[in-house]
Amino acid sequence: MSRHFIVVMLLTTTAPAFVHAEVPTRSLRALPESVRSPASNALTPEKVELGKQLFFDPRLSGDNRMSCATCHIPQKAFADGLAKSPGNGGKLLARNTQGLANVGLFATFFWDGRASSLEEQALAPIESPEEMNQDIDELEKELNDVPGYVTQFQAIFGTLVTRDGIAKSLAAFQRTLVTKASPFDRYLAGDKAAISTAARRGLELFEGDAGCIQCHNGPLLSDGKFYRIGASWRDRGRGIITENPDDDYRFRTPTLRNVAETAPYMHDGSLKTLYDVVLFYFRGVPKATPEGQPLDIEPRVDSSFSDIDSLVAFLRSLTGELPDIGAPTLPQ
Repeated sequence: MSRHFIVVMLLTTTAPAFVHAEVPTRSLRALPESVRSPASNALTPEKVELGKQLFFDPRLSGDNRMSCATCHIPQKAFADGLAKSPGNGGKLLARNTQGLANVGLFATFFWDGRASSLEEQALAPIESPEEMNQDIDELEKELNDVPGYVTQFQAIFGTLVTRDGIAKSLAAFQRTLVTKASPFDRYLAGDKAAISTAARRGLELFEGDAGCIQCHNGPLLSDGKFYRIGASWRDRGRGIITENPDDDYRFRTPTLRNVAETAPYMHDGSLKTLYDVVLFYFRGVPKATPEGQPLDIEPRVDSSFSDIDSLVAFLRSLTGELPDIGAPTLPQ
């Protein structure tokens, strides 16, 4: 296979297909300084602060032991450093916890894209029996017994504590988790010394022979689409949501922003390091699913192992400083 082989998506109404082609390179762009909020959930400092309190509050879980921050740790780019997080009762969850850095720039959420807004996403882990296992009716009652929360909800929403207000507050807080300019962003802005020689070589590979940019592009270095890459066959991925066999084993392209801080990798947390991830694309991609379905990528078997370190150096240059988020004092 030629080192100049790249894969390009054909636009379809279901899952993307790929063909051999020479196409114009997709672009990499700097992050915006902030995330746009929907008109139905305008961003205010008071709402963000309320969302932060709820994010750290274990009362959002059924046994009052787990908060959103249990699995989304600020010091780990809002991931948790585990292959799979312990959920309700300590049982390991089915998928790796994704980081929340710049999460508000996505159009869909979760590995399988089941939610189309941060507001929709916010309540799902709370209600999930496998995760926080909280009955939303009971949560409303519990938080309405907390005078501090009642006062804030009345001031912000003009209501008692409601699931709608909980979702909007959590979403507002998450939209503020935007990283500052990374070394790569400074490089894009014209500071050619901002990244190392190895990282510049990695960028050249990323945009060229390695073909990474075909799926990892835009400000998030993710096209937000769903691909079958063969990391594991234990999880049907997006096929569970759409009930379309063509979507089996497809997962959303993860952002590469702050990726050096969110190991381990893949939807199942099976790859421990960035080197392992690049090596998987170079040599580990299988030929087909157990059912014989084709994958959306092919291994880059003619790539040099020396390229791996360059690509890893580039990926490390994508780390930007996150807002300094400390645990708040919770309302009583």
